[in-house]
Amino acid sequence: MQVIITAVGPDNRGLADPIVHYVTGAGANIHEIQMYDRDREHLFAMIVRTEWPVETESVATLRERMRAIGEHKNLSIRVWSPDEHQRPARLAILTTFRPETPLAVLRGLRDGRLEGTPAVMIGNRDACRGVAEQFGIDWHNVGDAAGNPNDERIVELIDEYEVDYVVLARYMRLVPPSTCWRFAGGRIINLHHGLLPPFPGFRPYDDAFQHHMLTYGATAHFIVPELDAGNQIIHQGTFTARPGTSLEEIKRQGETDNEPNTLVEGLRRVLDREVELRFHRIVRTER
Repeated sequence: MQVIITAVGPDNRGLADPIVHYVTGAGANIHEIQMYDRDREHLFAMIVRTEWPVETESVATLRERMRAIGEHKNLSIRVWSPDEHQRPARLAILTTFRPETPLAVLRGLRDGRLEGTPAVMIGNRDACRGVAEQFGIDWHNVGDAAGNPNDERIVELIDEYEVDYVVLARYMRLVPPSTCWRFAGGRIINLHHGLLPPFPGFRPYDDAFQHHMLTYGATAHFIVPELDAGNQIIHQGTFTARPGTSLEEIKRQGETDNEPNTLVEGLRRVLDREVELRFHRIVRTER
């Protein structure tokens, strides 16, 4: 069974050793290991992707052993497997202003086009509260009056609701590296409202329009701490604008139609296990 272990905490000596020693001592095969040392923030982060021998030790037991190591080493350690539970994946949907993309995801889940369960909706603004109420989903606003999110509260909610995948449905805030590492390994899916890599940033429609583009699009991709979406693209959806089409009309088409469809298809590929993230690169899987 594929199991992903992540560890995040204050930088120090000897943090990786007990994790690696326990995993190898239990007979697991390590397929991926990455460590990250951010000197400026004194942050240590680590991801280990293993083939875990569930016939000799359960994932629940591994989780308890990692919890003990985390307490001893002052690390926040998470153990996650997409195959641990015989249930659909649980999703946290993060939003800011626009309701079209979370609505599309929730409708896809309701209609069976997406195999998953919407566990919780989280926003740094209250604009999408009505969407959550419409579908009977718990809603949490984690933003202050200016929309600045409480990132630690987001992490707490993801853990509390036993979330498998975090879906950034036009969530217009940067996810800090520490959060990315806590849920590393392909657990955070983002919708960017432009084509990557040529049009990153917060104004991709405007940037493409200024370059006189006639093809516009959106990108569903995995989030990694380094903000490099070049190797993590899951799906891109495009549409063509006729010459002379106004920027306002282009945005309308993109926001109401192309963006929602792009996110739903990207999320479907993840939930159906067609793609995974390994060494920060997307790979096709065979099941």
